[in-house]
Amino acid sequence: MPTQRRKGAPRRGMSRAGPPIPRGFHTVTPSLAVVGGVAALEFYKKAFGAKELGREVTPSGKLVSGQLRIGDSIILVSDVFRGSNKAAPSTVETTTVTLHVYSDDVETLWNRAVDAGAQVATPLQDMYWGERYGHLVDPFGHHWSLSMPIRLPKAVREAKRAEAMRAFAKGEHPDKVPAFTDI
Repeated sequence: MPTQRRKGAPRRGMSRAGPPIPRGFHTVTPSLAVVGGVAALEFYKKAFGAKELGREVTPSGKLVSGQLRIGDSIILVSDVFRGSNKAAPSTVETTTVTLHVYSDDVETLWNRAVDAGAQVATPLQDMYWGERYGHLVDPFGHHWSLSMPIRLPKAVREAKRAEAMRAFAKGEHPDKVPAFTDI
């Protein structure tokens, strides 16, 4: 009868160099592809207060691997290289992912990111689900939503929710409905 491998145990012939998740990382770690990797590292440090943990750069100056910490989360950043299966949002003119950042002072973080060069996609506003929330696009095409939990009076929360649902019912996104921000 074959021996069953313990869950998480290395396969036969392989040994684990350490814990399955490196120290400081979480189970899921975003890896951003950009055009202008070194500049991206500098932008994220200025905009979001990221701490640089490391970088590896080619002799020509392209970023092979950069590691940043924003709050308690690590983000990997690299330039796009010919033949890679990664594309930067700036080269495909879209993105399918938004990085969501919680902050205990979203106004300060928001202003810092905008001052660093992020473009406002959705203004920072009080949302019906109980967060002060806004959406930015960084100079490299990546989308970021910034948020912090807030308390809203029940009547305000319900009015904001009703307005959002009316927009969704028309097939629109509430971020694009001016009345939604004025409730």
